[in-house]
Amino acid sequence: MKLDRRNFLKSLGIAGLGVTFGTNSYANVFFNKNNSKKMKLTFEPYDLELKHTFTVAGFSRKTTPVVLTKIEFDGLIGYGEASMPPYLGESQESVTKFLNKVKLDQFKDPFMLNDILAYIDGIDTGNGAAKACIDIALHDLIGKIVNQPLYKLWGINPEQTPLTSYTIGIDTPEVVKEKTREASGFKVLKVKLGGGNDKEMIESVRSVTDVPLYVDVNQGWKDKQQALDLIHWLKEQGIVFIEQPLPKAQIDDIAWLTQNSPLPIMADEAFQRISDIPKFKGVYSGINIKLMKSTGLREAHKMITIARALEMKVMIGCMTETSCAVTAAAQLSPLVDWADLDGNVLISNDKFDGLKIVEGKVTLPNRPGIGIVPLKK
Repeated sequence: MKLDRRNFLKSLGIAGLGVTFGTNSYANVFFNKNNSKKMKLTFEPYDLELKHTFTVAGFSRKTTPVVLTKIEFDGLIGYGEASMPPYLGESQESVTKFLNKVKLDQFKDPFMLNDILAYIDGIDTGNGAAKACIDIALHDLIGKIVNQPLYKLWGINPEQTPLTSYTIGIDTPEVVKEKTREASGFKVLKVKLGGGNDKEMIESVRSVTDVPLYVDVNQGWKDKQQALDLIHWLKEQGIVFIEQPLPKAQIDDIAWLTQNSPLPIMADEAFQRISDIPKFKGVYSGINIKLMKSTGLREAHKMITIARALEMKVMIGCMTETSCAVTAAAQLSPLVDWADLDGNVLISNDKFDGLKIVEGKVTLPNRPGIGIVPLKK
């Protein structure tokens, strides 16, 4: 008996995955032996405008440079983004230089992520954000090809998304109180410390709200004993964990602090790629995964699995980003302990509609791919 295409897919068990094959579908590409379709990459720089001056231990800024990418294939577009805060060492110029080296037209099948992303990673060392914008756009594209949200393709339950924190940067007590009031819709806040006014910062926030707080020091403390003394005080103020309290090079001091701290100690600046995770077992309580460091979603997904196997805590965060990169990261949020996915909320000129924060909880859009749509100009 001759099978039609749909019955053949069923016989392979593909239809049981809940994937819908439409006119622009991977099934059509798969069964077209003479497929000549090619992926086309385009990109443009864009400057994000922050609603407030953003101050952490070490620097302040009012803007964040990003590069927005598109990968077009068979009438569909996958969107990606590279965000470059100062400490990553990337710029719009370096990302543009990297992307000009990318030749996606050599690959006929966007589903061959292992091959494509291995090629991307091998173009040059570093360039995590530049690589991430390709990875994000590819994942968005393949979700659109099969007409399914990315979280479904990974078997992730969107109902299990966590609360996300809202970040309060270092500032005067009056401005900190104003920012805290603006964040009244969030059930968790993340407070930046390390600027020399740590207790004042916490006391200012606590004068407005009693919600749980995450603390991010951005390597701003230098002495391990002073750090431990302050952490004991912070525990009494309802702090949940401490992120990157000491300079990343002080590995022995951080390990000592983690062993003696009453609160979990999370790695951020010290942690970049998969190879970093095993060496941080016992040094930190857990890791903060960001797509701009991990080169994108594929490696971030693997990182979660490895960290869990090592019994480490996992947080997923973001840089200052549009809803493109933040919504991409949110696809993985049901798999982690904590989320800090507020980068799009901190800017005034977003380019996309994506995830929503409903009563403080990450809410994933029920759209194909990463779930974003460009905003009309």
